[in-house]
Amino acid sequence: MTRRLVAFGLAALLLGGCMVGPDYVKPDAPSTSAYKESDGWKVAQPSDALPRGAWWDLFNDPVLHDLEEQVAVANQDLKVAEARLREARAAVRFNRAGLFPTISTTFGPSTVRESANQPFLSSGSRGGHSGDILLSLDMSYEVDLWGRVRRTVNAARRESQATAADLETARLSLQAELAIDYFELRAADAQQQLLDETVKAFADALRLTENRFRGGAAPQADVAQAQTQLDTTRVQATDIAVQRAQLEHAIAILIGRPPAAFSLPARPLDHRPPDVPTGVPSQLLERRPDIAAAERRVAEANEQIGIARAAYYPTVLLNASVGFEGSSFGNLMNASSLIWSVGASITQTIFDGGRRRATSEAARAAYDATVAGYRQTTLNAFQQVEDNLVALRVLEQEAQQQRRAVESAQLSLQLFTNRYRGGVDNYLQVITAQTVALQNQRNEIDILRRRIDASVLLVKALGGGWTVADLPAQ
Repeated sequence: MTRRLVAFGLAALLLGGCMVGPDYVKPDAPSTSAYKESDGWKVAQPSDALPRGAWWDLFNDPVLHDLEEQVAVANQDLKVAEARLREARAAVRFNRAGLFPTISTTFGPSTVRESANQPFLSSGSRGGHSGDILLSLDMSYEVDLWGRVRRTVNAARRESQATAADLETARLSLQAELAIDYFELRAADAQQQLLDETVKAFADALRLTENRFRGGAAPQADVAQAQTQLDTTRVQATDIAVQRAQLEHAIAILIGRPPAAFSLPARPLDHRPPDVPTGVPSQLLERRPDIAAAERRVAEANEQIGIARAAYYPTVLLNASVGFEGSSFGNLMNASSLIWSVGASITQTIFDGGRRRATSEAARAAYDATVAGYRQTTLNAFQQVEDNLVALRVLEQEAQQQRRAVESAQLSLQLFTNRYRGGVDNYLQVITAQTVALQNQRNEIDILRRRIDASVLLVKALGGGWTVADLPAQ
């Protein structure tokens, strides 16, 4: 009998190599050989790629570098993502434990007094006493014949990898958000500097009109117009402080500090968009952590199909127990007190009202949904790259055009101011020229801000130097 049980156990272990369910095949994703908006854009060479990790070094800003380093260690949203990764890794270890037997031990004395009024006993029977002391070691093991446990482990491993990619997606998003807020703040500093200088220039213009009015060379209306222009510009200069303060607060939160404990000295934006190597579209599938997370969840959904299919097959359990049972501590460890048992059970569901079929269909539907989600994530990634490529290309042309507009507006202002001094034109021409010149200068700063933002968003769309090789093997 013992030999037959051992032979059965060995056969069950050998059959444990079987796994029901489909093998995973990575789904295809839409792609093209080149980006639509890459004409005239820098093409990456083998030695020309985004910096690994510290991609913000492309902008060559030490202050930004220091702030980005603080995000990784102090941002609370990032700590949430890191905790979820640890939770997912613990789930892998939890499910992996199912590949091994469960061993437990029991020890304890017990005593029972039987009732004298038990049913089916004669009226003259008396209740008795019994007791024993039990020390046992028990083992239970599910033979993974159909791969249910292994697929559960694999599904947990895929989810852990997807969670690791989620962490990198969160890290990249927070880093990009910080960079954008930082450059927006520097753009606000540039606007502040421009408006402060303009206020000084308009104050000089006001003194000019007052002198001309006192000398009888200009009407009082010129003074009123100059005063209005000055006050309007002062309002604009004051209003910039609101935007700058809010951006500074946002940066403080991103680096895990209260706004009251953080400040950045003013420094006007003077960056130029860096050359960002884009590579080819096929590389994007390997460089985006959100795409990697979506693909890993497709693999996880594939494992769920196998788990659902394994429910159609019988479950084989092996059980064994060995120990000692005695009536007292004195005879507990005697040879005659030895007890043991070995057994196996096979359980097969015969009827469940369609539950297994519904579970299998749900797993297949979830797989189809994750495949569609993976492909949509890929399409969104291509759109983001194309959007920022076209933004950089068009904004570069716009910046050149705006520079010429600024130069023309400044020349026009100088000419009208000279003509007003000479009494040729009225002050309305100067006011108009001042407004046009200021608007064009502010537009120039805003275009530069948008170019820098588009560069940051392009780096983010390209994955920030991350690749699927960074995923943990688990």
